[in-house]
Amino acid sequence: MKLLRYGPRGAEKPALIDSQGRWRDLSALLPDISAATLAPAVLAGLARAVAPDAEPLPLLEAAGHRIAPPWSGMGKFICVGLNYADHAAEAGMPLPAEPVLFMKPPSCVIGAEDALVLPPGAEKADWEVELGVVIGSMARHVGVEQALQHVAGYCVVNDVSERSYQLERGGTWDKGKGCDSFGPVGPWLVTADEIADVQQLSLWLDLNGQPQQRGSTATMVFGVAELVSYVSRFMTLYPGDLISTGTPPGVGMGVKPVPRFLHPGDQLRLGIAGLGEQRLQVHAYDPALLGD
Repeated sequence: MKLLRYGPRGAEKPALIDSQGRWRDLSALLPDISAATLAPAVLAGLARAVAPDAEPLPLLEAAGHRIAPPWSGMGKFICVGLNYADHAAEAGMPLPAEPVLFMKPPSCVIGAEDALVLPPGAEKADWEVELGVVIGSMARHVGVEQALQHVAGYCVVNDVSERSYQLERGGTWDKGKGCDSFGPVGPWLVTADEIADVQQLSLWLDLNGQPQQRGSTATMVFGVAELVSYVSRFMTLYPGDLISTGTPPGVGMGVKPVPRFLHPGDQLRLGIAGLGEQRLQVHAYDPALLGD
């Protein structure tokens, strides 16, 4: 299933994308797509309700609706750094012996077409297309062999980063990663059963129509199952938690001879095979665009 939420902030409604790419209304089956919806039993019941032999769900007109983050109730937004060898090389950093973990606050999450708002004083805002892994059942000290059983599905993530905050202001990376709107997620949450091999997905990102990132999850240093298992050794994972698994090469920081960072008016398009596409416009700081 391809699950999504649509509508204004605070009034989102649930829907899915059917096999013909049409929007179908899920509001008769559940009030929202939340962390609780991602439990295996709930997803299985939802799959039965939307099976081809079930009563067809009402069609929705897709045009004109805001696409919201595809689920509510995200507890943790965990990220993995330097998880593609060629990206580590362009960043001038050694390949890690173990996964590099950091956190983005859920307050940074926006939808796939919401405004990407630069914070005051931003100088080096950068892009990073990444595969997001959405947890569906509690995972604590799970083995690699069992890890994917705890995954509800996958999504597109843009790990937007203000490099001057991240690398030049001391402390951890979190300062450059957690700014409001720096966590575009979606457009969809695609359930795990639709992805034949999560380690064979192509990723891409264009800036103002020009190709920047091209990669494949096949070149991850640490694969999805290993990451879920690894993270679960350090913190319990709950339904709705998100693990963003690192980015392939082609970020602005790596552009030679002069890095290219984001400016107001820039347009980003990015996606992952089978998981949909984000379309984001960059804006100067304006609190009104953040939906407060």
